[in-house]
Amino acid sequence: QVQLAESGGGLVQAGGSLRLSCAASGSIFSINVMGWYRQAPGKQRELVAHITSEGYINYSDSVKGRFTVSRDNAKNTVWLQMNSLKTEDTAVYYCRSVINVREYWGQGTQVTVSS
Repeated sequence: QVQLAESGGGLVQAGGSLRLSCAASGSIFSINVMGWYRQAPGKQRELVAHITSEGYINYSDSVKGRFTVSRDNAKNTVWLQMNSLKTEDTAVYYCRSVINVREYWGQGTQVTVSS
């Protein structure tokens, strides 16, 4: 059984920073892409950023220049460093990973940015 464990969400003022982490555990043979999605109230879940095992990175236009995604393949962990946070970044952030050719999602962590 594979699990994704997220941490690092919370409440922060606009302009502040947070760092999310997501660690995969279980019977892992291969991990392709690891990344982050978010879902704000009343909106669809959207891609924030992801990184492949080869290091290819893709960001949503709304977070480019403010967020940085990184991973440690040896630790099966992905991070999302979020700087210059805006109120519109408020959402539940979900870790997503393709492990053993299957898609897995974390339970979600709340990020709230106050004005």
